[in-house]
Amino acid sequence: MLNLAFIILASYLIGSIPTAIIVSKYIMKKDVRLHGSKNAGATNVFRVLGWKPGLFVLLFDIAKGLVATIFIYKLFPIDFNIAPTYLKMIAGGSAVFGHIWTVFAKFKGGKGVAAGAGMLIGLAPEVIFVCVIVFVITLALFRMVSVGSIAAAISFFLVLVFDKYVMGRPVEFGMLIFGFFVAVLIIYTHRANIMRIFKGEENKFSFTHPFHCEEHQIKFDKNADFF
Repeated sequence: MLNLAFIILASYLIGSIPTAIIVSKYIMKKDVRLHGSKNAGATNVFRVLGWKPGLFVLLFDIAKGLVATIFIYKLFPIDFNIAPTYLKMIAGGSAVFGHIWTVFAKFKGGKGVAAGAGMLIGLAPEVIFVCVIVFVITLALFRMVSVGSIAAAISFFLVLVFDKYVMGRPVEFGMLIFGFFVAVLIIYTHRANIMRIFKGEENKFSFTHPFHCEEHQIKFDKNADFF
């Protein structure tokens, strides 16, 4: 049980690494929490500092979820019988929680999409491909990154259900429950975006100028963060 606690703690701490704050405040000398939406996530780094720091933060946050999912549980062997898949879910889920509620920034982090994507890559890489396609198609149709993120999270759960009950593939029931939980969590972290969608106030993604930063004086809703 002690090693299980270490897995949860280590994964949470990895997920809690405040990438956006480190890059913006200590490398770029411009704390994103004081600019743009004031959110410590990749979207705000894109907005405030531009696409290069934003891309680094996004990829690093994805890596946090992936590393926690596929490596951490191996560092602390469990004496009792528990399937590796469940250990991966525990570790990955803890990293996502750390990303959303980071202990290093007063429990205020990102939306959980980037770390969640890394976690899902580690859990089911064949399914995440479908999620990416769903995200791209949804983004193209609605031009809202929030809608694409929510649709991708829901599609992960639906693909697992399809694989198990239609295709007859060996998908563990625990994975289904976990997939449902992930979808609910992503919807929860985007609740402000959902309210703006219903009000017709959600920001639209520009395909012609996708990486404008604050210096270009592009106005964004202060709550419209997606990662």
